[in-house]
Parts: sequence; C-alpha cells; structure tokens
Amino acid sequence: MVEFTHIADDRARMVDVSDKPDVVRLAVAEGRIYLREETLAAIRDGTVIKGNVLATARVAATMAVKDTSRIIPMCHPLALGGVEVDFEEGEGCIVAQVRVRSYGKTGVEMDALTGVSVALLTVWDMVKSAEKDENGQYPVTRIEGIWVVEKRKGKA
Repeated sequence: MVEFTHIADDRARMVDVSDKPDVVRLAVAEGRIYLREETLAAIRDGTVIKGNVLATARVAATMAVKDTSRIIPMCHPLALGGVEVDFEEGEGCIVAQVRVRSYGKTGVEMDALTGVSVALLTVWDMVKSAEKDENGQYPVTRIEGIWVVEKRKGKA
C-alpha cells in the first residue's frame, strides 16, 4: 500500500482574475481508454448492450465541460463559446479529444481535461459488463494519457 504524507493547507482560494483582460481562449485535451478487441468491435458495430457508447460519451463530456466549475472547487465559471468532442480508434484503445473555446479572463484547460475524463469514464461505464473477466476484474481496461494537447490565448 502506498503511504502519503499529510500536507496541511487551509488556504484554498479562487484566484482573483478581475483585472485580467477578456481574450479568446482555447484548450484541447485528450486521453485513452484501453479495451478488449471484442469490446472495440461491439462499439464499432453498435452492439453494446447499453446503447451508443460514443454518442453517450460525447453528451457526458459536454455536460462535464459545462459543469467544471461545480466539480473542481477553485475553477471559475466560464462563458463557453463551444465544445467539440471527437473519438478515434487507436491500437487497442479509443482516443477521446475535447476542444473547448471561450472568451474570458481565464483558461479552459481544466474544462477540456474534465470533459475528456468524463468521456472516458462514460465509455468504461457503458462497456464494463463486456470488460470484466470471470472474477469480475478488469484485466485490460485502463484509462491513460490524459493531457493538455494544446492551449491558446489571444487570436484564434
């Protein structure tokens, strides 16, 4: 078991961005979920028991982006200009990418990261019955590589 050292800090606060100028903001985040080949085929063929996996994950990601400031305590609520959620099949995985645009005083990378995370968790939830082994474990299923691919501030 991993042991953690306790860090006492009661200074949690939202940073004041009032004096910052409003500018166009963009962030792109992506991540991967590794699945069994049979599960990937079922997603491709539209035969997953719970329904359309990627359509559901796309809606979940969009909702998560819109709720990021409620989920992550010190994130600012943002006026979003747009959210794009895309998926592609990689080698043994599905890659989710979320692009978030805004016009405001603070970046949108946390919103993009939240969207990707929830998209991948939704995929897992939609296919978990197909991913479990005979002991109820997930020997193949894993989420990896969630990161900010791109972040821009200023002219698009």
